[in-house]
Amino acid sequence: MIKRILKIFLKGFLIIILLCVVLLYIFDSEYIFKGVRVVYMTGHTTAYLDDYTHFDNRTIEKGSNPIPWNLHEEYNETQPTDRLNAMNEELGTVAFMIIKNDSIWYENYADGFGTASKTNSFSMAKSMVTAMLGKAIMDGYIKSLDQPLGDFFPEFSEGMAAKTTVGDLSSMSSGLNWTEHYTSPFSITAKAYYDTNIREVLLGLEVVEEPGKEFKYLSGNTQLLGMVIEKATGKSLTQYLSESFWKPMGMEQEAIWQLDSEDSGMEKAYCCVASNARDFARFGVLFKNKGVFAGQQLLPAAFTELATKPRFENDDMYGYGFWLSDHLDKKIFAMRGILGQYVICIPEDDVIIVRLGHQRGQFVSGESFTEDFFVFIEEAYKMLENAG
Repeated sequence: MIKRILKIFLKGFLIIILLCVVLLYIFDSEYIFKGVRVVYMTGHTTAYLDDYTHFDNRTIEKGSNPIPWNLHEEYNETQPTDRLNAMNEELGTVAFMIIKNDSIWYENYADGFGTASKTNSFSMAKSMVTAMLGKAIMDGYIKSLDQPLGDFFPEFSEGMAAKTTVGDLSSMSSGLNWTEHYTSPFSITAKAYYDTNIREVLLGLEVVEEPGKEFKYLSGNTQLLGMVIEKATGKSLTQYLSESFWKPMGMEQEAIWQLDSEDSGMEKAYCCVASNARDFARFGVLFKNKGVFAGQQLLPAAFTELATKPRFENDDMYGYGFWLSDHLDKKIFAMRGILGQYVICIPEDDVIIVRLGHQRGQFVSGESFTEDFFVFIEEAYKMLENAG
């Protein structure tokens, strides 16, 4: 009797599993299988620092003449504060750097990571894509921030979509019907991360709100912007990033950019450049120094200044591809990733703070940043003061 019940139960269970599989394919949600394999079957509950090993990737080539970082004359002479140590330990920081006057003043690595270790940039890549937009305008591939999206994709040439510009994509004001949701496996955010045809996903979106009016953070904006750059230049994002920035900025390590699929796959433009703290930091130097790196004007100064100040008066936490803050009454812009990846730039003091790690803290009420962001800035300044 028990065997019969068990047999019936197992048969019913298998039928349910089969039905779920069929439904996932019917509703175009088979990407969930990959999500389960990459995340849950590796002991995680969300995306993680080295998940790039489970995806197809394209190599961002470095040049033949790397430019080594200068080490400050006070390099690593000052100890981190107890509060900084506690925060780094609590949130699993793997790399922490303070750069002063374009020289590394302090750096520390943990959990087996080092100067050449690759970690996922997550949304810090959005700032890189904005840099690529500025370069594409400089190179004449794109007319200006005001060029319509419909010039590149006819799907967005009617109705409100016809008003959407490439600048709206960079400044998160496109009006796309994208829902930014990180925990639901059925969200378009999850689909974009695990699906094998991200171009098709994006071209199926619609503009449902008036573009260019207000800030609304949507990763789909940057993905669509990446598709614009790809189409305008006729080059993969990886190739254009390499020739425009990785090589002329003297990156010391090759990096990789995660793809939706192999061969002709598309880079996940809104995230997922795997590199190291030292090379990520160079983008902070580039924008802090108004587009100049190692004596070369790689971006127009006016573009970098525009990108790092608010576009909308009522949404002053974002510019074009960069997060903004006035903490400690300073004008701060930052590259930011979902697990607390930061390149924090404070031009008035010629300071850059870089942090990579496994987690970030809780959002502070009334702020667009989590607690750790403020702690990293405050404690870095205490360290600099202690050195004086």
